[in-house]
Amino acid sequence: MTNEKQPAGTVTGVYQAASRGFGFVTPEGSAGREADFFIPPRAEGGAWNGDKVTVLPEKVPAGEGAKRAARVIRVLERANRTVTGVIHKHNRETWLQPDSDRLPGPIQVVGKGSRARAGDKAAVAMTSFGSAKHPPMGTLREVFGRDGSRQAAVAAILYNYEIDPEFPAAVLAQAEEAPQSVPPEALDGRLDLRGKVVITIDGASSKDLDDAVSLERDEEGRRVLGVHIADVSHYVPAGSPLDLEAWERGTSVYFADQVVPMLPRQLSNGICSLNPQVDRLTLSCLMTLDADGAVVGHTIVKSVIRTAERMTYEDCNVLLDPERLAESPSLGERYARILPMLKDMAVLAGVLERRRKLRGSLDLESSESYIVCDGSGAPVEVRTRRQGVSERLIESFMLSANECVAEHLNRLEKPAVYRVHEKPSPDKTETLRAMLAPLGYTLRQADQFSLQKLLEQVRDKQEGPAVSTMVLRSLMKARYDAANLGHFGLAAEYYCHFTSPIRRYPDLMVHRILTALLEGRLRGGTEKKLAAAAQKAAVQSSQRELAAQAAEREIEKRYMAEYMAGHVGETFPGAVSGVTRFGLFIMLENGVEGLLPAEVLPDDAYHYDETRMCLTGERTGAAFSFGMPLEVLCAAADPGSGQIDFRLAGSEAPRPSPGRREKKSAPLPAQKRRGRAMHVPKGRRGRKRR
Repeated sequence: MTNEKQPAGTVTGVYQAASRGFGFVTPEGSAGREADFFIPPRAEGGAWNGDKVTVLPEKVPAGEGAKRAARVIRVLERANRTVTGVIHKHNRETWLQPDSDRLPGPIQVVGKGSRARAGDKAAVAMTSFGSAKHPPMGTLREVFGRDGSRQAAVAAILYNYEIDPEFPAAVLAQAEEAPQSVPPEALDGRLDLRGKVVITIDGASSKDLDDAVSLERDEEGRRVLGVHIADVSHYVPAGSPLDLEAWERGTSVYFADQVVPMLPRQLSNGICSLNPQVDRLTLSCLMTLDADGAVVGHTIVKSVIRTAERMTYEDCNVLLDPERLAESPSLGERYARILPMLKDMAVLAGVLERRRKLRGSLDLESSESYIVCDGSGAPVEVRTRRQGVSERLIESFMLSANECVAEHLNRLEKPAVYRVHEKPSPDKTETLRAMLAPLGYTLRQADQFSLQKLLEQVRDKQEGPAVSTMVLRSLMKARYDAANLGHFGLAAEYYCHFTSPIRRYPDLMVHRILTALLEGRLRGGTEKKLAAAAQKAAVQSSQRELAAQAAEREIEKRYMAEYMAGHVGETFPGAVSGVTRFGLFIMLENGVEGLLPAEVLPDDAYHYDETRMCLTGERTGAAFSFGMPLEVLCAAADPGSGQIDFRLAGSEAPRPSPGRREKKSAPLPAQKRRGRAMHVPKGRRGRKRR
């Protein structure tokens, strides 16, 4: 890169490649997609998907409804330092065809790549991104196994998103030094809550129990809600190998029956986990609430607890349902001591939910698909998990504690890592309006009350799930920031993440700040240092959260494809969950999603309406739109790519398609000219992340 002067009118942004040769550039600082530039084929200037680039917009204005065109004149920063794909052999040369159809290929593997066989899933480190005379080149870094298997695909996805299942030796060594129990000297300066009835409520398979709750009444009869969170910062000193590794990871990653933890299991499942009937160090947020659920007083304190019970969501849901409890008397007897508090907790949770709803908090009813695996890790069932009373209870209490801590730090003007969620952008609001119009719904404003009114209108209607999904997609992504910008979805003026320091670094950072405040150290140089650390943690954690979410989605597709491979030829009820030029995305009732290609729709030429999200037949007028129920047949499923193909039930076998969903063949160079490779272009854990 040179420092030569840029032409007037240039714009810097991120290049986003499409799979058909063109792309878009999103300018730096733009809030939505309305400011994007269209990059025509052969105008990408050597840029790859995700690269930071400089573009020169065309002087001719864009037509109505179109984006202004531009061409890339310089690549400023490369995004794809490593690339995963499939190894192919051509004569004595080794090539890697990238997994992503938004990257050019093939990539010539140079250096010592002999250990990779044709058909291996592998990763290369890029040494050259190619030119008019030379192909892109890279050196072999990892071999994950045979292409086509779910195991190799998962390993490649984790590698691609820089998610390492293994911890460095120095980190493991420090984790091994952690005590297995709480020594007496660690209790100095802590509020002793071991005599209180404190419980955890988690999934039956959870092992990292970082939050516990209690509820009692004060002398005035007011409820005092205790949210007790594992004091992870006590065991993870700032700047230590454990801390630096947790900062790099940012979050734990959950998929199917596995987890890649942020902290080694010696901590996350051991001394930091609030296991039953053992002493554990915590930070407690004790909130006194009036009859309407308003916090009228609070205390945040270093504490020690000893949980009375390790409760599960399922058991609590039974205990809180009189009919189910009558069928399980032994469960009632076992938890007789806990039951009165649990019932009062359920009542309080209802009060808190109503209070949030009245202020505008969005109640996006959603179900979550989860994958059941057998003893070997293979998927055997896909189920839908819906929130019960106990799940909503815990979520409600955690939200209250997060808000209380955020307001506490903000009012004291102390550093914090806030969880922020901004209001929808104008272009997303317009898109939502256009999508709602064919269904007969109007939306004047995209404020919380208007959106909630819409959700209530459709709650019991057939199109309800589709509209709920539309609203969810219209919202901005929540992120972390050192500035308090509020949380639109929760209608909360103050909000942070305090309740999961085992699996989220921002929570650990908030704990570190609170501890310094409680110990009287949050001033002068210490405060400045923690403020700078909070800013860096907000940026890093936001990036790592996006990577974790993307990896979890991609991995889930592989598991679901392997599951559906055993159901090829069977029919299922589903609904249109997405519409594109090349077909319809169909979601089954259990959450499995696949593509129904446009070329296998009833014989016609279909036109795509991006605004209304529908495909309409030119001759028949048949329309396929978002949310439309359809009966589909599973035509194919590939665990290696995660692709699942559907066709309409009762239709003829699909015509051969030249489209994007075909299994890639080896696009090897057929000939070379002056050294240039001539290539064929390629066509939780059950807790919401609020």
